[in-house]
Amino acid sequence: MSRVKRGTTSLKRRRNVLKQVKGYRFARSTKERAAREALYHAGNYAFAHRRRKKSDFRRLFTIRLNAAIRSLGITGAASYSRLIDTLNKKNVELDRKVLSTLAKDHPEVFERTIKQVAGA
Repeated sequence: MSRVKRGTTSLKRRRNVLKQVKGYRFARSTKERAAREALYHAGNYAFAHRRRKKSDFRRLFTIRLNAAIRSLGITGAASYSRLIDTLNKKNVELDRKVLSTLAKDHPEVFERTIKQVAGA
């Protein structure tokens, strides 16, 4: 059987790793071992934070809604929790994302919607 030299395969693998870490700082962008470790961590963070992003946005929606509701000063729905309770009781199927977008981008529509739901 003929001998197989593996230099090209190793070089290809090394080049691939270093191509992926282009733009990283210090040794992570030039040394294979540090680059491989950086990629491993980056992959873990990316996976975890794809899940985390969903809760971060839900938290943002809550904050936006609470601020918008308090600025309106409607007695029937003076806080976020009261608004959500009122929406659930009246079977309004607007989710937090939609309400938050309305509050941010179309405050007059949001105000009309809340007044209609709160019955003020």
